[in-house]
Amino acid sequence: MLKIERQSFILHQVNLHNKVLSTDLSNQMKVSDDTIRRDIHQLAEEGKVIKFHGGALSPSFHNTNTSSNDVYAYQQKKIIAQKAVSLVTDGMFILTTGGTTIIEMARALPPNLRATFISGSIPALAEYILHPNINVISIGDRISKDSKITVGLDAISHIKELKVDLCMLGISAINLDSGVSDNDWEVVQVKRAMIEASQKVVCLTISEKINSRQPFQVCGCKKIDTLITELSPDDSLLQSYRNAGIHVI
Repeated sequence: MLKIERQSFILHQVNLHNKVLSTDLSNQMKVSDDTIRRDIHQLAEEGKVIKFHGGALSPSFHNTNTSSNDVYAYQQKKIIAQKAVSLVTDGMFILTTGGTTIIEMARALPPNLRATFISGSIPALAEYILHPNINVISIGDRISKDSKITVGLDAISHIKELKVDLCMLGISAINLDSGVSDNDWEVVQVKRAMIEASQKVVCLTISEKINSRQPFQVCGCKKIDTLITELSPDDSLLQSYRNAGIHVI
């Protein structure tokens, strides 16, 4: 594979999943870890990714001050956000993860909504506190610099004390066999706790992540109540998820 092809693939994976690991890229492209590190270093020098030890991050995910033009699949995420907001009603208690789709949902919340949002995502919390009528609860603990979300035993312990109406999960990958998956082990533990603390689980994802997989399982499909994409609910890509009993919006 030529360098331009490798770097194009890396950029696409970074945009799609927000974070990629060098080992995964090496396995996917059948090239050495050194080759991947050199490619990521060059992309970082060009400002196209943010390099960290073991992989790369999307600049738009890491820096929420970027413009909408810098957010991958921005229009699709706005559609998903509007659909997600339709599930929220007054008086609800809602747990959310972070990510660019969740941020768009936070921005789309109607000004007259009176609900409580609970999150460990610093960018999401920054959006929630701007809302005039919602209560905001922060889940405290150590902050992951990669994901900008609180992680660790204290965060998980606090989540386990909750029982909320909805869990809104921004997800990295989903397929029928392995369910929801991610590439950040610490974030996976937080998401698992959120799922167990919630009466209903809603997954938000652009359709490009449908039928994909990451290294660490978050939950099986049986744990998912609702799946939201930018597609029409009757799109053929979503048929198997409907057949599995998941409500598709």
